[in-house]
Amino acid sequence: MAFNGTEGEIVTLSEAAEWTANYRETIPAGGIKGHFFGKDLLNEILDQSECMGIRIYYGLEDDGTKNLVLVGAKADEDDMEDGVILERSVKCPPNCGQSNQLNS
Repeated sequence: MAFNGTEGEIVTLSEAAEWTANYRETIPAGGIKGHFFGKDLLNEILDQSECMGIRIYYGLEDDGTKNLVLVGAKADEDDMEDGVILERSVKCPPNCGQSNQLNS
């Protein structure tokens, strides 16, 4: 399979809310529920030549904090290791916004 930029699927709010609720049931109180990345840095990855999308890896910092590592991926499914790699997200909590179906 080669990437063409259309991978993934749009889901309903109901589906997403169910999945995030399932996850929240598995984490301790105060555990990380989500991550925020600004559009400028996401676009910096997507605007790279040959980039077909973003691959997201799960990571674990030295202190045990869960994180996400974002890297561009090319049509041949290879990571763009020499390109922009993103982490240091804004974590929820504490930055969760108003309570809603996805975060409460």
